[in-house]
This record gives sequence, C-alpha cells and structure tokens, in this order.
Amino acid sequence: MEWCVPAPPSPGPARRVGPPPPGGAPLLPAGRLWDVLVLPGELGRATLDVLEPLTDRPGPVLADFGASRLGFFVPPGTASHWIGTGVRGAGRGAWIVVPYPGRATGGVRWEVLPDGEGTLTDPVLLELAMHEAAARAVVGKVPSP
Repeated sequence: MEWCVPAPPSPGPARRVGPPPPGGAPLLPAGRLWDVLVLPGELGRATLDVLEPLTDRPGPVLADFGASRLGFFVPPGTASHWIGTGVRGAGRGAWIVVPYPGRATGGVRWEVLPDGEGTLTDPVLLELAMHEAAARAVVGKVPSP
C-alpha cells in the first residue's frame, strides 16, 4: 500500500485508515501524481504486448475482470491533452479504484503491478505502441491474396 500513500491530498489519513474491509479498495485521486488512459480491451492488451519489450518496465496497468478495458498510468496532465478515438482519460477531478497489490477488488485487478518507485508509462511510447498494435490488428484482418 505504500506506493499509493502519497497519492491522496493528505497522506496521513491513508495510513491511519489501514486496509479496506474484505472486498474493498482504495479510491485515489487522479491528476496529482498520475493520470490514467483507459483503452478498449483488445487494443489495450495488444498495446501492452507491444509496449513491454520496448521498455524496461511499463508503469502500472489496471484491467477490469473481463479485460474489456485496460488503464495505463501516465504522468499527470496527460489525460487533458490526449485525443484518441475510444481512449478515455482520467485526470484532475477523477477518482480511480485501485486494488491493493496482490488482490483483485472492485471489479479491477493489476495487469502490471506498481513498482513502488512511481514508474509511469511514457505517453509518447504508449502512443507509438497503440499505433503499432492497431496496425497489427488491421494487417491481421486483411484477407490473404
């Protein structure tokens, strides 16, 4: 839980509250230490597959249980500048449900766990990976001659 303690506006209460009840999860404000870009599941999974070999370690990635959406943690301010079909941004003013590492909670699970050092996904690298993933999907759907 230490990785998310600095995320609330006042970290003191987060330490005092302790773990949530079974099945509970912290609700953290986006836009302060990170934003989240939410991609549709198929594109998100393919993007993560492209991204992983390009970087030592991507930032945290959330997935819902059906993997119909993946949320990539990126630097704060990214969501307000992002324009992309089917991509939603959660930045300042938004709240994100995050499971405790090692637990699946509230309909979400970690696809890539936070590393405890604040590593985030580079939005430029994420965009390149998205384009590559989308191109691969189109090539895979083109019938062979």
